Amino acid sequence: MPGIDLKQVRREVGIQQVLGLLNFVPTSRQGLRLRGPCPIHDAPSPRSRSFSVHLGCHRYRCFCCHSAGTQLDLWARVHGLSIYAAAKDLCEHLGIPVPYLPSNSFSQHPGR
Repeated sequence: MPGIDLKQVRREVGIQQVLGLLNFVPTSRQGLRLRGPCPIHDAPSPRSRSFSVHLGCHRYRCFCCHSAGTQLDLWARVHGLSIYAAAKDLCEHLGIPVPYLPSNSFSQHPGR
């Protein structure tokens, strides 16, 4: 299985794109920070503010389910995928090519 350049996926896909795909509707906004119901644990109230996103840092945190991470972690958690599968799935949803790593980057080093 070829590797995926996860750093490149994180550079090319913003957290705002992921939130759009998840139909996230914020309940408040303060500068680059959004608050709203958590898409991971399906907050019972659409007015919930337990989920916090910083658009500039491309990071999120839920103060109820304690999930936190990048846009790729968010997509993985919502869909129950590994990071590898999430990167591939997210690229396919957005119609962008999956940035596979060249096969020579997996060369084995004897004695390690």
